[in-house]
Amino acid sequence: MQTILLCLHGWGGSKESFTELRAALQGSDIQLLTPDLPGFGDSPDPQSPLSVSDYANWVEQYLVDQLGDTEYKLSILGHSHGGRIAIVLATRPKDSRFSAPVHLYLCAAAGIRHPRHIKRIIGLTLAKTGKALLSIPGLSKLQPLGKKLLYRLVRVHDYETASPVMQKTLAKVSAEDLRPLLAKIQTPTDIFWGTDDGMTPYNDAKIMNTEIPNSTLHSFKGVRHRVHRDRAREIAAQVQKTITL
Repeated sequence: MQTILLCLHGWGGSKESFTELRAALQGSDIQLLTPDLPGFGDSPDPQSPLSVSDYANWVEQYLVDQLGDTEYKLSILGHSHGGRIAIVLATRPKDSRFSAPVHLYLCAAAGIRHPRHIKRIIGLTLAKTGKALLSIPGLSKLQPLGKKLLYRLVRVHDYETASPVMQKTLAKVSAEDLRPLLAKIQTPTDIFWGTDDGMTPYNDAKIMNTEIPNSTLHSFKGVRHRVHRDRAREIAAQVQKTITL
Protein backbone atom coordinates (compact mmCIF):
# COMPACT_ATOMS: atom_id res chain seq x y z
CA MET A 1 0.00 0.00 0.00
CA GLN A 2 1.37 3.40 -1.01
CA THR A 3 1.86 6.14 1.55
CA ILE A 4 0.65 9.38 -0.03
CA LEU A 5 1.20 12.91 1.23
CA LEU A 6 -1.04 15.29 -0.68
CA CYS A 7 0.29 18.85 -0.42
CA LEU A 8 -2.08 21.74 -1.15
CA HIS A 9 -0.48 25.13 -1.72
CA GLY A 10 -1.64 28.57 -0.66
CA TRP A 11 -3.13 31.43 -2.65
CA GLY A 12 -0.71 32.58 -5.33
CA GLY A 13 1.43 29.47 -4.86
CA SER A 14 1.98 26.36 -6.94
CA LYS A 15 3.58 22.94 -6.70
CA GLU A 16 6.92 24.78 -6.41
CA SER A 17 5.82 25.87 -2.94
CA PHE A 18 6.84 22.44 -1.69
CA THR A 19 10.34 22.31 -3.19
CA GLU A 20 11.98 22.43 0.25
CA LEU A 21 9.62 19.85 1.74
CA ARG A 22 10.15 17.49 -1.18
CA ALA A 23 13.91 17.78 -0.70
CA ALA A 24 13.58 17.16 3.04
CA LEU A 25 11.55 13.99 2.41
CA GLN A 26 13.82 12.69 -0.34
CA GLY A 27 14.75 9.06 0.23
CA SER A 28 11.64 8.29 2.28
CA ASP A 29 8.89 5.91 1.22
CA ILE A 30 6.39 8.77 1.15
CA GLN A 31 5.02 9.72 -2.26
CA LEU A 32 4.31 13.44 -2.52
CA LEU A 33 1.49 14.70 -4.72
CA THR A 34 1.69 18.46 -5.25
CA PRO A 35 -0.98 19.58 -7.73
CA ASP A 36 -1.33 23.11 -9.07
CA LEU A 37 -4.79 24.09 -7.86
CA PRO A 38 -7.19 25.64 -10.41
CA GLY A 39 -6.08 29.17 -11.26
CA PHE A 40 -2.47 28.69 -10.14
CA GLY A 41 0.80 27.45 -11.60
CA ASP A 42 0.18 25.47 -14.77
CA SER A 43 -3.50 24.94 -13.98
CA PRO A 44 -5.89 27.18 -15.96
CA ASP A 45 -8.43 29.49 -14.37
CA PRO A 46 -11.79 27.92 -13.62
CA GLN A 47 -14.71 28.91 -15.83
CA SER A 48 -16.61 30.33 -12.85
CA PRO A 49 -15.67 31.37 -9.29
CA LEU A 50 -14.94 28.47 -6.93
CA SER A 51 -15.87 27.90 -3.30
CA VAL A 52 -13.73 25.93 -0.85
CA SER A 53 -15.99 22.92 -1.43
CA ASP A 54 -15.48 23.30 -5.18
CA TYR A 55 -11.72 23.13 -4.63
CA ALA A 56 -12.21 20.06 -2.44
CA ASN A 57 -14.24 18.41 -5.21
CA TRP A 58 -11.44 19.17 -7.66
CA VAL A 59 -8.88 17.58 -5.33
CA GLU A 60 -10.99 14.44 -4.99
CA GLN A 61 -11.17 14.09 -8.76
CA TYR A 62 -7.43 14.75 -9.02
CA LEU A 63 -6.76 11.83 -6.65
CA VAL A 64 -9.05 9.57 -8.65
CA ASP A 65 -7.26 10.54 -11.86
CA GLN A 66 -3.80 10.10 -10.35
CA LEU A 67 -4.28 6.96 -8.30
CA GLY A 68 -7.24 5.14 -9.83
CA ASP A 69 -7.83 1.83 -8.05
CA THR A 70 -4.46 1.86 -6.30
CA GLU A 71 -4.61 1.12 -2.58
CA TYR A 72 -3.08 3.93 -0.61
CA LYS A 73 -2.91 5.55 2.79
CA LEU A 74 -3.53 9.26 2.47
CA SER A 75 -2.33 12.18 4.56
CA ILE A 76 -2.98 15.81 3.65
CA LEU A 77 -0.80 18.86 4.20
CA GLY A 78 -2.31 22.26 3.49
CA HIS A 79 -0.68 25.68 3.59
CA SER A 80 -2.85 28.79 3.95
CA HIS A 81 -5.58 28.50 1.28
CA GLY A 82 -4.62 24.84 0.91
CA GLY A 83 -5.33 24.49 4.62
CA ARG A 84 -8.91 25.59 3.99
CA ILE A 85 -9.31 22.82 1.48
CA ALA A 86 -7.66 20.28 3.79
CA ILE A 87 -10.11 21.14 6.59
CA VAL A 88 -13.09 20.55 4.29
CA LEU A 89 -11.64 17.28 2.99
CA ALA A 90 -10.96 16.03 6.51
CA THR A 91 -14.60 16.54 7.50
CA ARG A 92 -16.24 14.95 4.47
CA PRO A 93 -18.45 11.85 4.90
CA LYS A 94 -16.76 8.47 4.93
CA ASP A 95 -18.46 7.49 1.68
CA SER A 96 -16.50 10.15 -0.19
CA ARG A 97 -14.79 9.18 -3.44
CA PHE A 98 -11.32 9.11 -1.92
CA SER A 99 -9.78 7.41 1.10
CA ALA A 100 -10.24 9.50 4.25
CA PRO A 101 -6.93 10.98 5.41
CA VAL A 102 -5.16 9.21 8.25
CA HIS A 103 -3.27 12.37 9.26
CA LEU A 104 -3.67 16.10 8.72
CA TYR A 105 -0.93 18.74 8.64
CA LEU A 106 -2.04 22.37 8.73
CA CYS A 107 0.60 25.00 7.95
CA ALA A 108 -0.54 28.57 8.68
CA ALA A 109 -3.97 27.45 7.52
CA ALA A 110 -6.65 29.91 6.47
CA GLY A 111 -10.30 29.27 7.26
CA ILE A 112 -11.11 31.37 10.31
CA ARG A 113 -12.91 34.48 9.16
CA HIS A 114 -12.02 37.80 10.76
CA PRO A 115 -13.98 41.07 10.75
CA ARG A 116 -12.69 43.70 8.39
CA HIS A 117 -10.35 46.01 10.29
CA ILE A 118 -10.73 49.79 10.15
CA LYS A 119 -7.14 50.10 8.96
CA ARG A 120 -7.91 47.86 5.99
CA ILE A 121 -10.98 49.91 5.08
CA ILE A 122 -8.94 53.12 5.23
CA GLY A 123 -6.22 51.46 3.20
CA LEU A 124 -8.61 50.32 0.50
CA THR A 125 -10.03 53.83 0.29
CA LEU A 126 -6.51 55.18 -0.08
CA ALA A 127 -5.75 52.64 -2.77
CA LYS A 128 -8.86 53.55 -4.77
CA THR A 129 -8.15 57.29 -4.38
CA GLY A 130 -4.56 56.78 -5.43
CA LYS A 131 -5.67 54.83 -8.47
CA ALA A 132 -7.89 57.76 -9.52
CA LEU A 133 -5.07 60.26 -9.02
CA LEU A 134 -2.67 58.20 -11.07
CA SER A 135 -5.10 58.20 -13.98
CA ILE A 136 -4.66 61.97 -14.39
CA PRO A 137 -2.79 62.88 -17.61
CA GLY A 138 0.88 63.31 -16.84
CA LEU A 139 0.76 60.87 -13.93
CA SER A 140 -0.50 57.90 -15.94
CA LYS A 141 3.06 56.67 -16.56
CA LEU A 142 3.41 56.13 -12.84
CA GLN A 143 0.19 54.15 -12.64
CA PRO A 144 1.60 50.58 -12.81
CA LEU A 145 4.18 51.20 -10.06
CA GLY A 146 1.93 53.39 -7.93
CA LYS A 147 -0.96 50.97 -8.16
CA LYS A 148 1.30 48.08 -7.18
CA LEU A 149 2.64 49.91 -4.13
CA LEU A 150 -0.79 51.05 -2.98
CA TYR A 151 -2.31 47.59 -3.13
CA ARG A 152 0.68 46.02 -1.42
CA LEU A 153 0.29 48.60 1.32
CA VAL A 154 -3.14 47.27 2.19
CA ARG A 155 -2.33 43.62 1.45
CA VAL A 156 -4.78 43.19 -1.39
CA HIS A 157 -2.05 42.62 -3.96
CA ASP A 158 -3.31 39.07 -4.49
CA TYR A 159 -6.71 40.48 -5.40
CA GLU A 160 -5.37 43.24 -7.65
CA THR A 161 -3.16 40.91 -9.70
CA ALA A 162 -5.75 38.14 -10.08
CA SER A 163 -7.94 37.59 -13.13
CA PRO A 164 -11.61 38.59 -12.77
CA VAL A 165 -12.74 35.02 -12.07
CA MET A 166 -9.97 34.53 -9.50
CA GLN A 167 -10.82 37.86 -7.84
CA LYS A 168 -14.35 36.55 -7.35
CA THR A 169 -12.95 33.22 -6.17
CA LEU A 170 -10.74 34.95 -3.60
CA ALA A 171 -13.68 36.96 -2.30
CA LYS A 172 -15.80 33.81 -2.15
CA VAL A 173 -13.36 31.60 -0.23
CA SER A 174 -12.31 34.44 2.09
CA ALA A 175 -15.93 34.95 3.12
CA GLU A 176 -16.29 31.34 4.27
CA ASP A 177 -15.85 30.68 7.98
CA LEU A 178 -14.67 27.11 8.51
CA ARG A 179 -14.34 27.38 12.27
CA PRO A 180 -17.53 25.33 12.87
CA LEU A 181 -15.82 22.41 11.09
CA LEU A 182 -12.80 22.28 13.39
CA ALA A 183 -14.48 20.28 16.15
CA LYS A 184 -15.63 17.74 13.54
CA ILE A 185 -12.07 16.81 12.52
CA GLN A 186 -11.41 13.33 13.85
CA THR A 187 -8.11 12.91 12.03
CA PRO A 188 -4.92 13.33 14.13
CA THR A 189 -3.62 16.79 13.25
CA ASP A 190 -0.29 18.58 13.48
CA ILE A 191 -0.44 22.37 13.26
CA PHE A 192 2.64 24.35 12.17
CA TRP A 193 2.68 28.12 12.61
CA GLY A 194 5.10 31.04 12.76
CA THR A 195 4.54 33.42 15.66
CA ASP A 196 5.16 36.44 13.40
CA ASP A 197 2.69 35.42 10.70
CA GLY A 198 1.02 38.56 9.37
CA MET A 199 -1.33 36.79 6.96
CA THR A 200 -2.97 34.17 9.16
CA PRO A 201 -2.50 35.41 12.75
CA TYR A 202 -0.87 33.15 15.30
CA ASN A 203 -4.02 33.34 17.40
CA ASP A 204 -5.71 31.26 14.69
CA ALA A 205 -3.22 28.49 15.46
CA LYS A 206 -4.28 28.54 19.10
CA ILE A 207 -7.94 28.40 18.14
CA MET A 208 -7.37 25.44 15.83
CA ASN A 209 -5.30 23.63 18.44
CA THR A 210 -8.04 24.15 21.03
CA GLU A 211 -10.95 23.16 18.82
CA ILE A 212 -9.48 20.31 16.76
CA PRO A 213 -9.50 17.12 18.85
CA ASN A 214 -6.21 15.20 18.93
CA SER A 215 -4.18 18.12 17.55
CA THR A 216 -0.65 19.27 18.35
CA LEU A 217 0.64 22.81 17.82
CA HIS A 218 4.22 23.37 16.66
CA SER A 219 5.18 27.04 17.03
CA PHE A 220 8.19 28.67 15.38
CA LYS A 221 9.32 31.92 16.92
CA GLY A 222 10.06 34.72 14.47
CA VAL A 223 8.75 32.79 11.45
CA ARG A 224 6.16 34.42 9.20
CA HIS A 225 3.70 32.97 6.70
CA ARG A 226 6.23 30.78 4.85
CA VAL A 227 6.41 28.24 7.64
CA HIS A 228 6.02 25.35 5.17
CA ARG A 229 9.19 26.51 3.40
CA ASP A 230 11.22 28.08 6.19
CA ARG A 231 10.73 25.12 8.52
CA ALA A 232 10.45 22.35 5.93
CA ARG A 233 13.00 20.13 7.69
CA GLU A 234 11.15 20.24 11.00
CA ILE A 235 7.83 19.60 9.28
CA ALA A 236 9.33 16.71 7.29
CA ALA A 237 10.67 15.16 10.48
CA GLN A 238 7.22 15.30 12.11
CA VAL A 239 5.60 13.91 8.97
CA GLN A 240 7.98 10.95 8.94
CA LYS A 241 7.38 10.40 12.63
CA THR A 242 3.59 10.40 12.42
CA ILE A 243 2.58 9.32 8.93
CA THR A 244 3.37 5.66 9.56
CA LEU A 245 1.48 5.47 12.86
